[in-house]
Amino acid sequence: MTSKILLSTLLFLYSAASVAEVTVRLLNAPEEGSLVLQVYDDPDAFGDFRNPAREERYSIQPDGSYRLSDLPAGQIVVLAYVDENDNGVLDRNFIGIPREPMGLSNNYQPKGPPSFQRAAFYAANDQAISLDIELYSVLGEFGQWGVGLGVIGRSSPYRGSDTNVTQVIPAITYFGERLQWIGPELRYGIAGSDKLRLAVIAAYRLGAYEEDDSYVLEGLGDREDTLFGGIGLIYEAWNGFELDLQYTHDLLDRSGGGLAEVRLSRGFHLGNWRLVPRLGINWLSSELANYDYGVPVSAAEPGRPAYEVGSSVTAEAGVGTIWELSEDWRMALNLAVERLDNDINNSPIVTDRQLLKGFIAVTYTL
Repeated sequence: MTSKILLSTLLFLYSAASVAEVTVRLLNAPEEGSLVLQVYDDPDAFGDFRNPAREERYSIQPDGSYRLSDLPAGQIVVLAYVDENDNGVLDRNFIGIPREPMGLSNNYQPKGPPSFQRAAFYAANDQAISLDIELYSVLGEFGQWGVGLGVIGRSSPYRGSDTNVTQVIPAITYFGERLQWIGPELRYGIAGSDKLRLAVIAAYRLGAYEEDDSYVLEGLGDREDTLFGGIGLIYEAWNGFELDLQYTHDLLDRSGGGLAEVRLSRGFHLGNWRLVPRLGINWLSSELANYDYGVPVSAAEPGRPAYEVGSSVTAEAGVGTIWELSEDWRMALNLAVERLDNDINNSPIVTDRQLLKGFIAVTYTL
């Protein structure tokens, strides 16, 4: 009995120690320089191109072939990049997109957040695998453009209203060296690096209501769409977390107010989906809070007394996701629930404490 247990243990240890070998052949390697091969077995780490399970550095070989030995069996991705300045890292632009030539297993060339599932292959025990990888520039020569259609919307927290505010908009995306444009929001980096960066921000803000949405809103006038602009600080924190602080103000002066936001988020990968849950706190200036939820003295009437909200703080929980339909088509979804504070909830025109808002779009990457 003891010998059988010992034999089973030895067989198990041998199986667990069995490894795969991968030979990578670059189809368009430069004539000289340094090549780095990274191996990922964790979808979350691969999603940010950080903390690979294995990394090897080579001089450029004339035959374009490179060998990775002693790889554990399982689902893995191989990433190759040319370290053009020999600084030992995959250089990124201001918004974190790789700027050095790179390539992935399965010759997968994503034009957005990468999918582990599309780049991964299974390395079996004691298997010799050959991969052909073609290097490419993620941003190309002029950046990465996408076009499509989207819808933005928000629920109505107003008394007597069953009308949600929605609007169809062109869904334009662009990722460049410093500029990032995703649907209703645009950011341009002015200082910093991929870890800590300062950016100017412009964002389209949907009007809160039209006065014919409810009897209680009659005579208050429509709350029109507007453009907010300001500044933001983005910090790539520990373990994939991102801290985002920003302040924007109504550039068209329709509300006369401003909005400060603090967001903590982290990305996760699930198949072809990239999920980004987030928690946030919003501060609305008194002008903005009164524009959306107050009742001016001039519009007071029986059953709807004058009410001044004052500056307010709301809490928010949401999730963003990008689903890679193919290498060229993507669906983006951003949903959040905002909990209004007591000052807003006590307004005579407000009945619902929860506000649902979001954005959905389908885009084609050019």
